[in-house]
Amino acid sequence: MTRIAESLGTVDKAIDILLALASAPAAQGVTALGRSLNQPKSSTHRLLATLTRRGLVERDEGGRYRPGMALVALGVGALERDPLWVAARPVLEEEARSLGETVFLVAARAGRLVVLDKVEGTGFLRAAPQVGSDVPVHATAVGKLFLAFAPDRVAPDPDRPRFTDRTLSKRDLAAAVAEARERACAENRDEWIEGLSVVAAPITCRGDFHGALAVAASTPRLRELGTERVIRCAQAAAARVGARLEGRTEVAS
Repeated sequence: MTRIAESLGTVDKAIDILLALASAPAAQGVTALGRSLNQPKSSTHRLLATLTRRGLVERDEGGRYRPGMALVALGVGALERDPLWVAARPVLEEEARSLGETVFLVAARAGRLVVLDKVEGTGFLRAAPQVGSDVPVHATAVGKLFLAFAPDRVAPDPDRPRFTDRTLSKRDLAAAVAEARERACAENRDEWIEGLSVVAAPITCRGDFHGALAVAASTPRLRELGTERVIRCAQAAAARVGARLEGRTEVAS
């Protein structure tokens, strides 16, 4: 049992390293990585060597570590087996070309809101977050949709951090959630990231809520495009994803 426990502990530490490298803004050195994970430098180095041999981690010219292509392949393989991702991908590409802005696919996974996919538009803005990133429930358009249609699938941060001056209070968020439920869409204006506005629409299949399709643009650009127009585009695109999930190619009018 002791050897099994030791093996499981090693696996946990290796996973911690992979998650830390995936979330880091730049490649990490052994010392900094071990310190951030509270792991000895020697064991961190051994695990990194093993992960590097398997292609899950790569070293740059400076000897620092970053996620490897094998890890990327694992992530892509998992996504390509997700029915929601498969149904949404061509719709996201079409909508990004049409509007010229970034389009996201977000779903609930293990109580968290996760970006499953994104397609950049042709505009200047390259909107955050990245694929695989978590999305705060209380400060985003997609979060409002989940609170409106599937509150049991998400766990809002109990601390409810204020990301900007526009982050909603608990009372205002409740009103926004009620509006999202009524309109089948939600908005976020500078509530999570200053200068970024998002509209989102629910993706449903046979009456079940599966995720959200969101269009992100700079706040001035969204006003230029026309918020109501973008909402209609997002709702139509979400409906197309839902139809594809059901095996249909056309949306009933």
